[in-house]
Amino acid sequence: MTDFFAPLIGQQQAVELLKQAVAKNRIASAYLFAGADGVGRSLAARCFVELLFSHSINNISSDSTTKRLQQGNHPDVLWVQPTYQHQGQRYTPQEAAEKKIKRKAPPVIRLEQVREITTFLSRPPMLAPRSAVVIEQAETMAESAANALLKTLEEPGKATLILMAPNLDAILPTIVSRCQRIPFHRLDTAGMTEVLTLTGHQEILQHQAIINIAAGSPGKAIESYQQMQAINSDLLKSVTKAPANLRHCLELAKQIDKELETEAQLWLVDYLQQMYWQQRRQPNIIKLLEQTRKNLLCYAQPRLVWECTFLKMLG
Repeated sequence: MTDFFAPLIGQQQAVELLKQAVAKNRIASAYLFAGADGVGRSLAARCFVELLFSHSINNISSDSTTKRLQQGNHPDVLWVQPTYQHQGQRYTPQEAAEKKIKRKAPPVIRLEQVREITTFLSRPPMLAPRSAVVIEQAETMAESAANALLKTLEEPGKATLILMAPNLDAILPTIVSRCQRIPFHRLDTAGMTEVLTLTGHQEILQHQAIINIAAGSPGKAIESYQQMQAINSDLLKSVTKAPANLRHCLELAKQIDKELETEAQLWLVDYLQQMYWQQRRQPNIIKLLEQTRKNLLCYAQPRLVWECTFLKMLG
């Protein structure tokens, strides 16, 4: 018998719960995959959908289903990601990065995307025994989008919805109550090593700051390493040392503001916290950088935020 969850590492509890649901024909209309980003929730969703689709009424082969799911073009699956709004168009984070669109606010699940889910589920499945909707980062839904989704969760029709969120407190209790909760856990050192090695990212294991930032999330480790590679190496080297003088503080702040998007600046805060803790064990610097993060998230002027941070480091 095919083990559809074979690619998923370190999530035995989640796998067992999902397999039992299918084996006992107790498939819920909605699931909440709760756990940190990058620990396998998206992969688990694809594996679960493949399992649900494995006995198609039209006898579509498993290989064909797998290929369609991997390519993201199965007609009975709608995969929803948070998006940016730019000049009247919606872009996923990947699309925005490819088009070099300047991003200030973080991406969100929008009301119109929830309406698209409703439209998608209004028609019967074409190839599979049921339709499937996967919503990544469901915690980014605005209240209007979340309320619109409630109606769909109450009457999903012949469909299964999978929502992903970091924890139960991240989304409305009324949504949580309509979902079967599936817990996903951070991986231990062995699990991290196995995933990063199997995916060809073993070089990340040599960067302890990246591993610390990831905190048991292979996906976060890969994303963080890629972010580090994308930043000017001279800039990265400069900011990991205490600023030498007032001019140095102002120049660093100007360079960060000019070269890095908001997301990259937030990553830099994480990286600096890890580096300063490894090198100096200074709790006051860690707290200062945490305030930097809060200020950036409040959409304060980034250059001013970094100037204040480096000037305080200067003492």
